[in-house]
Amino acid sequence: MRSRARRVVVVPPDPQWPSLAIAESDRIAAFLGENLVRIEHFGSTSIAGLCAKPIIDLMPLVRRIEDVDPLEASLEAAGYNWYGEYGLPQRRYLNRDVEPGPTRIANIHIFAIDNPEIDRHLAFRDYLRVHSDLIAEYAELKLTCAAHNPENIDGYMTCKDPWIKPVEVAALKWYRARQEAAN
Repeated sequence: MRSRARRVVVVPPDPQWPSLAIAESDRIAAFLGENLVRIEHFGSTSIAGLCAKPIIDLMPLVRRIEDVDPLEASLEAAGYNWYGEYGLPQRRYLNRDVEPGPTRIANIHIFAIDNPEIDRHLAFRDYLRVHSDLIAEYAELKLTCAAHNPENIDGYMTCKDPWIKPVEVAALKWYRARQEAAN
């Protein structure tokens, strides 16, 4: 397993993030082919006005997760780091780094279209997009956690967790209510 020790840097919002997400989506879509349903840009770089680690989080949604596994060697040859499920059953996790550094530029979380984990990620993203009052609060927390954990991504994530968990619960409730109202 590769080390998770790397510098935690949170930067101001960058208007280039949506374009970078599209470019990386196009790159990964070429590998997934007809198995791909769609790719969602999520995480902090997908929320306008929110500071973030400058790493694009993408969630390709595929018809069959097992059809992704034979792509491991091709994806690694293209510069992706393959981690398999990496702690979440039925997910395939990859990331991509560029030199010099190396600098992480993308995290790729591939799920089958019917995986229940999808809603959690999309709900959190959409909830923050609509509840802009939470963006400043979350940004302040991210900066504080990065300052306290400048070399420890796990510590950074743990620091944010007590804020994220209750927001995530509210976001899922809100998200599912919106889905029900739309149906």
